[in-house]
Amino acid sequence: MRSKTRGRSTLECEITNISRHGFWILLGKEELFLPFKDFPWFKHASVSSLLNIELHGSDHLFWPDLDVDLCVDSIRHPEKYPLVFKENP
Repeated sequence: MRSKTRGRSTLECEITNISRHGFWILLGKEELFLPFKDFPWFKHASVSSLLNIELHGSDHLFWPDLDVDLCVDSIRHPEKYPLVFKENP
């Protein structure tokens, strides 16, 4: 007797850990770290807003509560994307 073939995973991305330095996203089998120093618009976000993440396509992440969207490549290679966010004083 054979088991049925497993279905497609329903979990496309998830926040796996949050620290005072940043947070980790599990994207498929890859884990990415977003340090708050490089992605400061997340630093003061609530945990629930941070956890509300959507994967659009295979390379675009969106946080609807924060109105923030990022290309996955900008997380993997932030040096390629020199635009810097500056907080208002």
